[in-house]
Amino acid sequence: MLEERLNDEMKQSLKAGNQDRLGTLRMMRSQVLLEKKKDASIQVLSDSQVVQVLGSYAKKLRDSAAEYEKLARPEEAAKIRGELAVVQEFLPQPLTAEETKALVEAVIADLGASSPKDLGRVMKEAQARAAGRADGKALSDLVRAALDGR
Repeated sequence: MLEERLNDEMKQSLKAGNQDRLGTLRMMRSQVLLEKKKDASIQVLSDSQVVQVLGSYAKKLRDSAAEYEKLARPEEAAKIRGELAVVQEFLPQPLTAEETKALVEAVIADLGASSPKDLGRVMKEAQARAAGRADGKALSDLVRAALDGR
């Protein structure tokens, strides 16, 4: 589904002559194709796999934009942020801070975690439930804070 949508968006951008968007969509498609090449038996990636691939590409773009800003190159950072906006159209809506906090509390309660030693178990389950909709670093910080307070 997402893979088909990506191809359709590429065709529309090509017809509309939107070169910036087209370039970003082509990069996204190349990331999906690289993932397919890892296993020759895969013909079409599932939506969850596509979301995972695009999520890692979005993270690379965020990191690149941050680096350009550190180097005092706002034009390049703005260009990268434009690409990031296109990628985010294909990603699920991220969890809000309140939703993330509620998710962490629910996971801790369900697993009966009581000390920082349970961090690994809690993180594994929290990331599975978040399904790519929450930043791993933010999730880790929330889990640590919740477990340290117990």
